[in-house]
Amino acid sequence: MTIPPPAMPEPVLRPFDDRADGPQRLYALIPAAGVGSRSGAQGPKQYQRVAGRRVIDHTVAAFLAVPAIAGVGVVVAPGDTQYHAADERIRVWHVGGETRAHSVFNGLLALSGAGARAQDWVLVHDAARCLIRPADIERLIDACRDEPVGGLLALPLPDTLKQATGQQAPPRVQATVERGDKWLAQTPQMFRWQVLYQALAARQASGFQGVTDESSAVEALGERPLLVVGSSRNFKVTYPEDFAMAQALLMHADAAQEAA
Repeated sequence: MTIPPPAMPEPVLRPFDDRADGPQRLYALIPAAGVGSRSGAQGPKQYQRVAGRRVIDHTVAAFLAVPAIAGVGVVVAPGDTQYHAADERIRVWHVGGETRAHSVFNGLLALSGAGARAQDWVLVHDAARCLIRPADIERLIDACRDEPVGGLLALPLPDTLKQATGQQAPPRVQATVERGDKWLAQTPQMFRWQVLYQALAARQASGFQGVTDESSAVEALGERPLLVVGSSRNFKVTYPEDFAMAQALLMHADAAQEAA
């Protein structure tokens, strides 16, 4: 059953450029309403500076560098005054929810209000994955554009996986888990607007319980998203040591670009 989207409240959403037309347009949706409690930083991690720019600025720039992307929607918390659109393809929506899934759901409604259609593609990406490269985004688009469902960047699990014993402290190994069919999910995750909206709307009443990412919501509809090999550098900046690694990788990339 198709679930019609409710109307977005005021203020009226500014539509994306009509020139970005076609049967299936592509939009990036970046939830950035989190507080970053595990990062050890003062303030939300998406606003911390890495290699001379804020984390979120690196992230958004990668999507703006992909010609196929018609627009980038950034979802921030109500009252957040730290992020402003610096490009005509960016829209900033102050509709962040209590959870990431809630923010994505509200972002989908905002996208619809700004002109996105049911069959348009939405690439949802973590603001804190600031090392995403345009080439990675384009590889996902190329792999999924003709897919009936959609897909996500992911990596085959490279290390031996251990299952721990309950809540025991210190934790001990209960079993070694076969990793041959295990993948680490990344973002972007790319689905048609209508599919992703229906998947999240079905979990709204439960407070989006069990929705760990967009793919998990779509899987609950009985669908099987495509796994597209990503990059190990596309990690989420979460802990203090992650900032140092991101800094080193971004500085190295900048130096290599200058030397080219």
